[in-house]
Formats: sequence, structure tokens, C-alpha cells
Amino acid sequence: MKGVFNIIAAAAAILFCLPPAFAQLPEGMSVDDGGTSETVERQDSTMSGFDIETLDIDALSDSYLDSLDINKDIPINDYTMIGFQYGVGISQVSWNPTMQQRFRFVPVNFGFLWTRYGKMFGYMPYFGIQAGVFFGQEGYQFEEDDEGYTPTLEGATGAIMNVVEVPVMAHCHFDFWKMKLMVNLGLFGGYRLSISRFGDGVPESIRNSFLDTDRRFDYGIKGGAGFAFVFDPVEIHFTAMYKHSFGTLYEPDYYSQYYYRYAYPTNFIFSVGVHFQLTKRVGKTNHALRREAKEHLGLIKSLQSAVPAESAVPAESASETE
Repeated sequence: MKGVFNIIAAAAAILFCLPPAFAQLPEGMSVDDGGTSETVERQDSTMSGFDIETLDIDALSDSYLDSLDINKDIPINDYTMIGFQYGVGISQVSWNPTMQQRFRFVPVNFGFLWTRYGKMFGYMPYFGIQAGVFFGQEGYQFEEDDEGYTPTLEGATGAIMNVVEVPVMAHCHFDFWKMKLMVNLGLFGGYRLSISRFGDGVPESIRNSFLDTDRRFDYGIKGGAGFAFVFDPVEIHFTAMYKHSFGTLYEPDYYSQYYYRYAYPTNFIFSVGVHFQLTKRVGKTNHALRREAKEHLGLIKSLQSAVPAESAVPAESASETE
């Protein structure tokens, strides 16, 4: 699973995430993936030149906090979400041969998403995987051309199809403040559940049913971008997605075995989603990492103050007393 994740994330970086992909954590800071429990280790060089007991942690500069070597088993941006998303869209069909048309408004697109964030190659916290199940619509609407002719398909001047689809996408994100920017790219598979044809020339027998020459299985590419507001443990996502089908609406030779015809649906979908974090989201930004550095120093200070004074007596003094 980790290997598949790295491959998908690497492809996403090449396509649209190259600048963030080469970003690194502040110098001197490292994150291990060894487990889920928190362990804090004091490095000999960490507090060189400082008296931990009298140190004013809040007065430390950002540059010094960035230089600390904090070793924690806390994964950065490795967390899981589930969410519900609803949107509306506009749809049309890429016809071959071309036909005069306009976009058709499709008011239904909703579904559930599972999101898993993780680091590519163990330290680039900008990637994730999204998968889900959606119920939506796609369709077409012909219009009159310059010569006054309106195309038809099986007597219909327009149609709407209800579809179910399962997308799997690489998810690239960049977090700042209480927001994030997102880019998605992936594949989907789907099935056309039903159809409604419109127009005076449509036979009643096929107005709400598919023909034997219609294709109902669908597949293609899906991608888009958006932004989110983050109020841990809830995130509100706003996205604009483009979906292009490689599954034609009908058999290419249904009209003629000599002249193939194709019809590939395309959709633009604008949606809003509410997502719930199932696991803790930590180490989002440099500011958060510096805060963890302060907590690290504070823990050392509190542990040292809790050690009984007699335990600090040097071994040589103890032997002399004996």
C-alpha cells in the first residue's frame, strides 16, 4: 500500500505539485514514522550554552526554534477524513461528427469521500489519496444552428442521464493559516442508471429507457482544484471539478458500419463539502512545528524540575560520603 501511495503521489508531484514537493521541513527538524506514541529525546547539542532551569522558552527566536532537533513519533499531516459533498454542474457532449449544442444545467451531484493524507518518501507532507461514491447527472441539449436546423438524437433534442461513479484521485494540498489549497487528478468508473429524453419527436417507448445500442458503463478522467477552511476536526471544502468521459453514449457503428459516431459526455461540477477528521492533524505549518519545539523544551524543563535534588548528587560525592 505504501509503495502504491508513493507512486501516485510522485505522479501528482510531476503533474502539478513540483514547487511544494521540493519544500522541506525547517533545518534541523526531523519526523519519524516509527509509531503512534510520543517520545521526546534530549539531544546533547540542543541546549548547548543554556541553563534549562532558568531558560525563558517564550523569548526564544523562531530561528533558534527552527534549529532544534526534535525527534517525535508524530506523523506530519498523516490523517484520515470522511466527508459529504454536494454540488451542481453544467454538462455537454463531445460529438463526432460535431452538432450544435449548448451546456445543460444539471442540479444533482452528491456523494461521500474518503481522504487519506500522507507524506511522499516519508517527509513531503503535501499529498493524499481521495476515493468516493457519487450520484450525479450528465446530459446534452441541442440548439438551432445558423441555418435554422436543430439536431436530434433518436428524435430527442436533449437528454439527462442519472449516473453513479467511483472516483480515485491523487490529492495535492498546501496548508497555511486555517486554510488549504487543493488540486486533484485521477480516474473514475461509472454506470448510467437511467435516461430521460426530451423533444416532440421522441417515441414514448424510448423516452425513459435505454436502447440496445446505448452504452451504460462509463470511465474517464476527473480533476480540479479548490480551497478549504480548516476548523479542526471539521473542514469545509469548496471545489471545481472537470470530468471527461472516455465511454461513448452508444455503439460507434449503431448508425452505419462504415461511418463511426462517438459521443463523450463532459461535466463541470462546483461543489461544497463538509469533512470530518478521524485522526489528529498535527504539524501543519512551520508555526505549528515551532510550537511543538517550545512544548519539547517545556517538557524537558518540567521533567528536570521534578527530579529529586538528591538524585543530582554526583556519584563521586556519594562514594566519598560512604
